[in-house]
Amino acid sequence: MRLTSLDQVPQSLRPAYDPSAHGVGIVHIGLGAFHKAHQAALTDLAIAASGGDWRILGVSLRSPKAADELAPQHGLYTLIERGTSTSARVIGSICGAICSAEDPALALDAMANPATKIVSITVTEKAYGLDRASGRCDRNHPAVAADLKSPHKPHGVLGMLVRALDTRRQAGISSFTVLCCDNLPDNGHLLRGATIDFANDIDPELAGWIAEKVAFPSTMVDRITPAATAKTLADAEALLGVADLAATETEPFYQWVIEDNFPLGRPDWEAAGVIFTDNVVAFEAMKLRMLNGSHSMLAYAGFHAGRTYVRDVMADTALAKLVRRHLDTAAATLPLIEGIDTADYADALIERFRNPEIAHQTFQIAMDGSEKLPQRIFSALADARSRGIDCRAFAFATAAWLRHISGSTHDCDPYELRDPRAAELSEMADGKSAVEIVAHMRKASFVSETAATDDAFWAEVTEILTAMLTEPMTTVIEAEAAR
Repeated sequence: MRLTSLDQVPQSLRPAYDPSAHGVGIVHIGLGAFHKAHQAALTDLAIAASGGDWRILGVSLRSPKAADELAPQHGLYTLIERGTSTSARVIGSICGAICSAEDPALALDAMANPATKIVSITVTEKAYGLDRASGRCDRNHPAVAADLKSPHKPHGVLGMLVRALDTRRQAGISSFTVLCCDNLPDNGHLLRGATIDFANDIDPELAGWIAEKVAFPSTMVDRITPAATAKTLADAEALLGVADLAATETEPFYQWVIEDNFPLGRPDWEAAGVIFTDNVVAFEAMKLRMLNGSHSMLAYAGFHAGRTYVRDVMADTALAKLVRRHLDTAAATLPLIEGIDTADYADALIERFRNPEIAHQTFQIAMDGSEKLPQRIFSALADARSRGIDCRAFAFATAAWLRHISGSTHDCDPYELRDPRAAELSEMADGKSAVEIVAHMRKASFVSETAATDDAFWAEVTEILTAMLTEPMTTVIEAEAAR
C-alpha cells in the first residue's frame, strides 16, 4: 500500500494543520529533493504557525520522476532529519506535482492564475541560461534559444516566466513575485536582468512592464540534502506503515535569508526561522567564504588524503584543525552582520561537517573548482590584505585545488577532473611543476586582477603546491596543521 492520505499517517507525524483547508499560492519550478527539504518544509512550518493559502504546486521541467513520485501521493511525503538523533514528519505544503517537459500548458496556467502570488525556483545555475558576466540571458543556451524561437510554448525557466508574466499583464492581473532559491550571488538581481533581457527580444513593452512591476527578491539558501536511498524509503515505510516513494532525508541545519520584497504577500516564513534582510549580499559573502570556502578546501585536501566523506575529514585531527583555521580566517574578512555571530556560525558548520549520518562525498564537492574558487577564496584576498589578515589558509586551499587539477597520481589512483574548464585546466597543469602551474593560473581569465597580482599569496601557493606534488597529501596536511 502506498501513502495517499493523511489518514494513513500516525498522528504524531502529521502536519499541524489540515492541508485541504489551504489553497495554492506558490508555483515552484524545480521539484527536487532540495526543494522538499528546504522551501517546502519551511513553508509547511509557516502554514502550521499562521495559516494562509500558501500551498505549493511543484513543477519539474524535464524528468517526470519527481511528479511520478509525488502526484499519486497528493504531494505528501516524509522528511527525515538525520543528525545526532533522527526525527521525521510528513510535509503537507505541496498540493500536487506536474512535469512540463512534454506540455508546459498546465504549469503556465498555474503561474498565470491570480491566486499564484509567488513563483519560486530551484533548478541549478546551468538551467537558467544566464550570462552572469553581462547580467543578460545567454542566447546560445539551448533552452533560451529554443524558447526565443517558440515563445508561446516555452520549456525553459526564462521562457516560462516571461510567457506567464505576459499572460497576466494582458489579463490585467498583478505580477507574481519571482523567488530564485539557487546558489547564485545576488540571485534576484541576476535573474531579473536576464528575464528582462529575454523579454526584450519578444516585446520591448513587455520587458518594460516586467522591469517596473515584477519583484525579484534575492535569497541565500543552505541545507545539505543527499539523494534518497533504499534506506530512506525503508525508514519512511517503517514509520508510516505504508510505502512513501517521495521520502526525503536531510540534515537538521538549514538557513534561508530573503530580501523582503513581496508585493502580493508571502507565508509567515519568520515562524520557520527564515531571516528577512535588506542585505542578503552580506549573508552570501559569509556563506561563500566560510561554508563554501572551507568545503572546497576540505574536499580537495580530504579527497587526496583518502577521506571519502566530509565526516571522514572531520575525524582526521589534522584536517579538522585546518578546517577550523579556514573558518576563522574567512570570518575575519567579513563585515559585521547585525544579529550574527560568526564564531557561532563556525561552530554550527563544524557540527554539520561532523554529522555521521550525512554521506557527503569529498570528490563530489571537488567539482567545478574554476567556477567556485574565485567566489569562495580569491574574492576574500583584498579584504584580508586590507585588514592585515594572514592568508595562509587561502593559499593552502588554492594549492589543494591546483594539486587536484594537476591529475597527479603520485599518492592516489587516477581520477576524473570534473570541471567545465577541464580541458583548459589540464593543459595548464598536466605534468607541470608548481611554478609553471601557478604562472599559468595567474593569467587565467577567471582569476581577478587583484588576486592575480598578489605576489605574496602566490608565493605561498607555490611553496605548498610543490610539497603536494612531491609528497603524500597526508604528510603535507600533518605538516601544515603543525605550523
